[in-house]
Amino acid sequence: MLRRALPLLLAASAAVSLVCPASIASAAEGPTRTFTGEDLFRLAGATDPQISPDGTRVAYVRMSGDIMTDKEVPSIWLIDIASGRQTPLVTGNGAHRSPRWSPDGKRIAYVSSDGEGAPQIHVLWLDTGRSVEVTRMPESPGSISWSPDGKSIAYTMRVAGEGMKLGKAPEKPEGAKWAEGLQVIDRVNYRSDGGGYAQPGFDHVFVASADGGAPRQVTFGNWDDGGPLSWSPDGKRIVFSANRRPDWERELNNTEVYSVDLASGAITALTTREGPDQGGVFSPDGKRIAYLGFDDVNRSYENTELYVMNADGSGARSLTAGLDQSIETVVWGGNSQLYVTYDDHGKKRVARIGLDGSVRMVADGLTAGTHYDRPYTGGDFSVSKSGKVAYTAGTTTAPADVWVDGRRLTDLNGNWLQAKTLASVRKLAVTAPDGRPVDAWLAVPPGWQAGQRVPLILEIHGGPNTAYGPSFATDVQLYAARGYAVLYTNPRGSTSYGEEFANLIDRAYPGTDYDDLIASVDAAIAEGVADPDNLFVTGGSGGGVLTAWIVGKTDRFKAAATQKPVINWISEALTMDATTFTSRYWFDKKPWEDPMSYWSRSPLSLVGNVKTPTLVVVGSEDYRTPVSEAEQYYAALQIRGVPTAMVKVPGASHGGLTARPSQSAAKASAILDWFDRYRSK
Repeated sequence: MLRRALPLLLAASAAVSLVCPASIASAAEGPTRTFTGEDLFRLAGATDPQISPDGTRVAYVRMSGDIMTDKEVPSIWLIDIASGRQTPLVTGNGAHRSPRWSPDGKRIAYVSSDGEGAPQIHVLWLDTGRSVEVTRMPESPGSISWSPDGKSIAYTMRVAGEGMKLGKAPEKPEGAKWAEGLQVIDRVNYRSDGGGYAQPGFDHVFVASADGGAPRQVTFGNWDDGGPLSWSPDGKRIVFSANRRPDWERELNNTEVYSVDLASGAITALTTREGPDQGGVFSPDGKRIAYLGFDDVNRSYENTELYVMNADGSGARSLTAGLDQSIETVVWGGNSQLYVTYDDHGKKRVARIGLDGSVRMVADGLTAGTHYDRPYTGGDFSVSKSGKVAYTAGTTTAPADVWVDGRRLTDLNGNWLQAKTLASVRKLAVTAPDGRPVDAWLAVPPGWQAGQRVPLILEIHGGPNTAYGPSFATDVQLYAARGYAVLYTNPRGSTSYGEEFANLIDRAYPGTDYDDLIASVDAAIAEGVADPDNLFVTGGSGGGVLTAWIVGKTDRFKAAATQKPVINWISEALTMDATTFTSRYWFDKKPWEDPMSYWSRSPLSLVGNVKTPTLVVVGSEDYRTPVSEAEQYYAALQIRGVPTAMVKVPGASHGGLTARPSQSAAKASAILDWFDRYRSK
């Protein structure tokens, strides 16, 4: 529900007493051809493909399930583009990610951890296969970037500080076992989903020798300085993003692009407007800087535009004001064109943008190579000096592989997935009550025959300013394997359909997006697939909001599972991790100034109408839609006598609820068991 950097993310959790996935079938039982919970451990996906400067090789991160540690484990692999031959570069114990080529293509820097201590930067010499640890710091580095001469690596890292101190405990006797000391909180945004409670200190820019040695801190102060980092071609300056205003804590979307002079440490603000400007990148000749941003006028959604300015910050202009899509990533391809990604009608694309604003698509159908539970848009890319594009793309029946200029170089799941009968997914034509077309996709169970009506699960995406697309999703496959058709859609408010479509729910969410969802269900019934007497609904985060809203407005669904919902906008606004967001971007006034506007859009206001058996799902460390939201709804349903249960997953954040394969499988199993209780046979 938060824009871009802070969306109300993804899906669900696991069961009250955690419903564990079934054990892998024994040889005597024989394998099953349907997709199962244990298959989540077999999945592998490609992320972060980095093409070499000369365009001959691609280093990428392979995410593989580890059944013994219950994690997706990242390792780094190298592909020779001409032959397709793959070589493991950095594998084994620990997590290895973020490969970045040196300018001469002879070395790769990466971030690696053996599980002991914070991950550190390493450099690998490709001719010898030898590597060295470049940093040895108490915190993990991020946003690593090579200097143009290949002698240095810039990165960001948190610098510890001291928080506010109030009072003093008595002196503890030697050997005594006392309670922990007081925790004093004085930050506006004092915790973050997935990051926990903020520790004193700030993120700053550092530079280290690529051969190892003590690093040098480049930026200072009581602000967080962030990446990506970009060096000027002469190696004298680094561009970064930060909010260094006096009121920075209360201005979530007011970052600027800054330049730091490495010799003097002088910092210059290159942008100054109200709104987030970030991601600055020097052109190869150093004359221009490309960056991303928008004018913040307090709407719930704005397209992020691509801008170009002179290296001193003058002459800024938008190159994509006429595109009506939101730009996510930008890299230079020579001095006169740029490569970007954006979502368009549920698909992520790579496009080449000229300095005259011309747009030419160069790759389509990008998908993410990790967190496969739901079919969100995603994917990564990089560009060689000659303009070759490496990217990750997949289908509805396979996670992301590595592609270069339209040619697939990996097939990470082809061998074992050939033995599986997966749900097929097709586009479904939907027209909203006001005549607007709405994109939807319908998955049918394996073995489904035309004319056969089956139970339907409506699966609603979060955000709500995000988008689903024709991508592989484990929830979809697990639901379909149990005999359900699965409908997912991009109702109004979804991204990738232009700014006007996304803002149809501005200050009006939930609202007419409900009509789009119901129209999609009616279309699935009219298609001859959905059984109108066997309808079910679920969704996570923003989709959890809409699930609870739906059962408060209609009894059409036999059962529901609301995952990580916002139930009460007043309590959410005052307990979520981005403290100032909801009252600024989703409402016109503060909760105490106009409580009824918050209440009228809260699903809790409709709980008196609910008759649908409703499961409530949440992570125990969710700071985006806090646990208290789910608990309020569970309590209200119990008070009313509506059949309900609450599922919590221990240790799980909002955005990381499906990061552990066992919990992702257990979450889907818990929801299916709940639906099966109310499914007509």
